[in-house]
Amino acid sequence: MKAIPYKIYLSENEMPRYWYNMKAVMKELPDPILNPATMKPCTQEELNQLFCTELVKQEFNTTDEYIEIPKGILDFYKMYRPSPLVRAYCLEKELDTPAEIYYKFEGSNTSGSHKLNSAAAQVYYAKEQGITSLTTETGAGQWGTALSMACAYYNIDLTVYMVKISAEQKPYRKAVMETYGAKVIPSPSNTTEAGRKILAENPNTSGSLGCAISEAIEVAMKTKNCRYVLGSVLDHVLLHQSIIGQETKIACEKYDIRPDIIIGCVGGGSNFGGLIAPFIGEKIQGKSNVRIIGVEPASCPSLTRGKYAYDFGDTGRTTPLLKMYTLGSGFIPSPNHAGGLRYHGMSPIISKLYHDGYIEACAVEQTKVFEAATLFARREGILPAPESAHAIKVAIDEALKCKETGEKKTIIFGLTGTGYFDLAAYISYNEGTMTDYIPTDEDLEKGFATIPKV
Repeated sequence: MKAIPYKIYLSENEMPRYWYNMKAVMKELPDPILNPATMKPCTQEELNQLFCTELVKQEFNTTDEYIEIPKGILDFYKMYRPSPLVRAYCLEKELDTPAEIYYKFEGSNTSGSHKLNSAAAQVYYAKEQGITSLTTETGAGQWGTALSMACAYYNIDLTVYMVKISAEQKPYRKAVMETYGAKVIPSPSNTTEAGRKILAENPNTSGSLGCAISEAIEVAMKTKNCRYVLGSVLDHVLLHQSIIGQETKIACEKYDIRPDIIIGCVGGGSNFGGLIAPFIGEKIQGKSNVRIIGVEPASCPSLTRGKYAYDFGDTGRTTPLLKMYTLGSGFIPSPNHAGGLRYHGMSPIISKLYHDGYIEACAVEQTKVFEAATLFARREGILPAPESAHAIKVAIDEALKCKETGEKKTIIFGLTGTGYFDLAAYISYNEGTMTDYIPTDEDLEKGFATIPKV
């Protein structure tokens, strides 16, 4: 085994030229997307009305294991990729563990997160199609920031509906998006029928990703030459994010690193799906037995306490129906600091892999998440995003188990981004005012009641 440096950088020539399509190797595919009007599987023609044509083709692709990345996207990626795989030597020393801990760091671009991988791809395809404007939603603001950067690069107008509580907690995210030329509207708002309806029913709502999606879709459908783009959940988004896992696998092979456990935070599933993509492919094919763990907030436990059912992707119930683990499109999460992990549902691919037993899931409380984030920051020198800190928490737990048993396991987790726009959350934790919220069964039943009977 080669001596492993602190940071494993791949050369530009080693950057993957293909995305990895997990559906091409899955033994059973996720159930099809349904048209809620007909209850029949959506056609490509129907989805073309909402999404860019090439993205819809990728959504329906179940045969090509590798899909070539166009040169126009590779040129964009080269500005910040490949990203490093980092050995957490200082954290290992602090924990006094025999485990080897690595993290794939996606926060080295200006957007501060992995979201730029799919933003660049989606805007590129919109430009190629001749689309002149896009709409989207954003929770913590990472997706909106990434998309505003990509839209500025490819010269396309963008309107972002940002979850109200996040807009209040992170005004500087809004400032960055506006600097790149995006129009940012806190959601729910009075600018759409969906927003006005939600406000009429609950004037003091803190908003949700489901609310913001409803508003963004409404504007896209009513605006000429406009399309809606999504930063997580859908299959084509996980496809674009697979460059994370592809690079991780290349780095592991380069230094003979053999992961026993791979850990990622899960909200809608994009970064987690991207990190695990080539590894889950090998697991499905019987080539490895790596443990794969998705970590979600206890306040929004889609996988660990949700129902596996067809549901709408938005609060306004305007999207096609997705078979996924869900808390119900009517579920409104508490105004905590889980950021982009506060979505009511989960990627159909991740949901299917979890349902079939290929991956595990666990939920953690936010005070424990920030305890882990603080330890990581003090030892590794990076202030992690609250989303990423969910993975850090479980990586630390697994490393401490190795200390107890004496086993030397190799752990890789995804550090999806930085937390420099999340200082309100860190202030709350440091001042001792942060609290944990875990929904009761009664709370969850209110959301479950909104799941359609399919």
